[in-house]
Amino acid sequence: MGEALVDEFHDGAVAGGAPFNVARSLAALGVPVSFVSRIGADDAAGHLVLDSAARFGLSVDGIQRDAAHATGRVSVHEGEGGSHSFQIHADAAWDHLAPPAAVDAGLIYFGSLMQRHAVSRAALRAALKRARVPRLLDLNLRPGTDKPDLAAESLMLADRVKINEDELERLLAWLEPTLPALMARFALQELLVTRGAAGYALYGESGQLLAAGDGVAQPDFVDSVGAGDGFTAMLLAGYALRRDRAATLHLANRYAAMICGVRGPLPDDSAALRPWREALHALPAED
Repeated sequence: MGEALVDEFHDGAVAGGAPFNVARSLAALGVPVSFVSRIGADDAAGHLVLDSAARFGLSVDGIQRDAAHATGRVSVHEGEGGSHSFQIHADAAWDHLAPPAAVDAGLIYFGSLMQRHAVSRAALRAALKRARVPRLLDLNLRPGTDKPDLAAESLMLADRVKINEDELERLLAWLEPTLPALMARFALQELLVTRGAAGYALYGESGQLLAAGDGVAQPDFVDSVGAGDGFTAMLLAGYALRRDRAATLHLANRYAAMICGVRGPLPDDSAALRPWREALHALPAED
């Protein structure tokens, strides 16, 4: 559940939004997925979102249409060395998400950005209350949702969390001074920390290190937009298909590096993900 929008780069717009990136990857990887979001009823950005969903084989049944609010937009400001910052425009259609009629899922993925508005925040929490299944929070501390109280409220709704290393530093400064204390306070089962070029680390419920890996070099680096979303999607795919966790993390790390070699969060051609789908389904089963 969450935002579907367009990321506006200096050389054009591409469909984006962390939940939409994750959902499109899951669909292309052959994992059953439902995506709940809201776009403008008939605007160019909304058509871009729908076209991209179709290209990756993602059902649009859960994408609501809004006659009063436009599809979300994000201006991506690129810096040196592939760095970037975001200007997330206010009062988008996904801020006015209505609660889905039903949630049939084995796991719910959600973020913090969709909670910036009271309407979509209430819709998310209503869905979580009705569906008593595991929940993965992708914190995504962005301007407008980078607040300690919202972070704490989101953590209380989650079982598993994915953050980057900068976000972890902020949580430890805001909420608890140590990782074990943070895990205990919010009864978290797992915490995945992505570290960009430095790789990743996965921690268990007591704050113990379960797995870690170095970064994967991307010689044809374009931008890092969506790399963390790609990692999350592959991790969720491993959960859904009950694949070996260490093997899934290794593949997710490589998949995230691949995303850094394309403009925006996914390749233009979904056929580029076919080898990744085959690699995922070939992973050994969990013990």
